[in-house]
Amino acid sequence: MTTNLTFLGAAGTVTGSKFLLDAEGRRILVDAGLFQGDREWRRRNWQPLAVPPSTIDAIVVTHAHLDHCGFLPVLVREGFSGPVVCSRHTAQLIEIVLRDAAHIQEEEARWARESQLSKHAEPRALFDTADAEAALKLLEVLRPGETLDLGDDVRVDLHRGGHILGSRFAVVGREGARMLFSGDLGRPDHPLLLPPEKPGPVDHVVVESTYGDRAHEGNPVEELVAALDHTLARGGVALLPAFAIDRTPLLLRVVRDLVSAGRIPNVPVYVDSPMALTALAVYREALADRGDQEFRRELLVGGDPFDTGRLTLVPGPVESEQLNDPSHPCIVISASGMATGGRVLHHLEHQLPHRRNCVILTGYQVPGTRGRALADGAREIKIHGGYVPVRAEVANIRGFSAHADASQVVAWLRDLPEPQTAYVVHGEPSAAEALAGRLRSQLWWTAVVPRYEERVRIA
Repeated sequence: MTTNLTFLGAAGTVTGSKFLLDAEGRRILVDAGLFQGDREWRRRNWQPLAVPPSTIDAIVVTHAHLDHCGFLPVLVREGFSGPVVCSRHTAQLIEIVLRDAAHIQEEEARWARESQLSKHAEPRALFDTADAEAALKLLEVLRPGETLDLGDDVRVDLHRGGHILGSRFAVVGREGARMLFSGDLGRPDHPLLLPPEKPGPVDHVVVESTYGDRAHEGNPVEELVAALDHTLARGGVALLPAFAIDRTPLLLRVVRDLVSAGRIPNVPVYVDSPMALTALAVYREALADRGDQEFRRELLVGGDPFDTGRLTLVPGPVESEQLNDPSHPCIVISASGMATGGRVLHHLEHQLPHRRNCVILTGYQVPGTRGRALADGAREIKIHGGYVPVRAEVANIRGFSAHADASQVVAWLRDLPEPQTAYVVHGEPSAAEALAGRLRSQLWWTAVVPRYEERVRIA
């Protein structure tokens, strides 16, 4: 039986993960992510998929980040009606992510109409709340150790990925055409989560390369201490744009440990993101389940691992507005992590012009995002239709990433029997080429960097 694979996203760029497996009689999409970053990629979110969504039998989602699940509402609206297979925690987090994304897009479309700054006569959201709710009805949980038969001997099983709570790498296909999709691969030293499980034999590998050309160097905790210490000492606000899923609880854990050790002042810490608050509740609920096999054991002792001592969870817009210009030194953690939307934009608008403040970036910044512009030294950035001067200090701390670096990816793959082909995806072109080179030179594998919409025969 002929089996083909088409790269409908995360090829030539680091977002928009979509991999279509055509296995004579079965059509399976692995991940359904949004393109983010540069406009040329974001525009592809509005283009029809290469195949009618109604012809896709099932979708497998590796984890709940928007660039892996955010296109689901569009596919459902356009005719997809099959199961969306994922882990239990991924299902819980996808509910949060899609509802938040729909709300933000509806608000941005409303603002564009009212401000009349849009180039479009009738600005609209890519998807709305009704689309998101329709997608959520299709979620189907696959539990640890289970294998799901999708029909015609096409099977899927999921294994712990260690990237965020619920993240999995997926093995999909028939005997002789089994494919491993890494999703976003976690680090073996993630402060909260257990490392990725070891992969078993497969015929082909699709592996991410976000950090395919670099190593996690330096000591991110020491860099954070330095940035916080001198910002708070001069009476400033330390603003941390942070991904609501995983990065916010990770940062709370680090700040808690630093306060307990007396390494930074015990100042108020605010979490200002509705999505982050709801996701934090999922993390706490999962921790309370002592049988959960995702968290490191040390998190299960010593009280709430996320309570810094003076932690305030900011519920509503009124309280959020008060953080635009606080009258005291404090730490504000707010989404989104790349400053593409959400409450953090209002804080940036008010705090970037003041030299006493510091914006601390703690995650990968996709090209074309405001976060990337700040990391690259922009002196002004555009927010809500106008330009804001960047006078605040900007600290770009790369070491908190939840992605495995190049050496960690190679080490994870090393024990795998040589597959026929490794397809290197989900990276900027230079990063993908670098990782493919390492797989060739260190593992002697056939490694390919596929093009966007390239189609290959795998069996």
